[in-house]
Amino acid sequence: MKKAESVKEKPKKKQGRPKKGEEPKKKDPTRLEQQLFMTLEEMLKNIPTDCDVGTKKNSKGFKESWTGYKLHIDAADGQIPISCILTSASLHDSQVAIPLATMTDLRTTNFCDLMDSAYDAAQIKEHSRSLGHVPIIDINPHRNIKLKEEIKAEAKRRSLLNFSTPEEMRYRERSTVERVNARLKDEFGGLMVLVRGNAKVMCHLMFGILALTVDQLTSFVT
Repeated sequence: MKKAESVKEKPKKKQGRPKKGEEPKKKDPTRLEQQLFMTLEEMLKNIPTDCDVGTKKNSKGFKESWTGYKLHIDAADGQIPISCILTSASLHDSQVAIPLATMTDLRTTNFCDLMDSAYDAAQIKEHSRSLGHVPIIDINPHRNIKLKEEIKAEAKRRSLLNFSTPEEMRYRERSTVERVNARLKDEFGGLMVLVRGNAKVMCHLMFGILALTVDQLTSFVT
């Protein structure tokens, strides 16, 4: 048997500022930056869908991990699911905001996009406005201690005055999607998935989404 030839490692480039006369290295565009110029089909192909490990903080602030996938839901008023995308569990929620908004815009007419601080990105706001929507997204201080203190102080002043802006009142309806997630898990089979593979898991969850939607629509009639 022939011995495997030793692979010569490429010399690592030094980090820091480029030398005088050298051009700075261009950064590769982020997924959000790429999505601004993609079609919906291209965006969906660019999203990872493999089974992996996801981590998030629970309501008590402790980290929870699971192996599998993550279902992203765009819901309208009345707890009606409009669009769903299944991705790898490790994918950050913000990476699916633009394709979800694009998908929803093709199916219905909405005027506002309500999102929490995880979606506070310039590209998401720009895309929302390009669809003719008003982005109402909670501010993420991004480790800016001064901004974080200013946000707390402003919230305290408004609480003392019992004053809420129209955007704040509208933003409170964002809890709709949390109730959809809770009902899907507790009442429509989203908590126990006994199949493997992206396609099978998505099929299982979409049966639950279908039943949930019908249940919500019938509640308006009765």
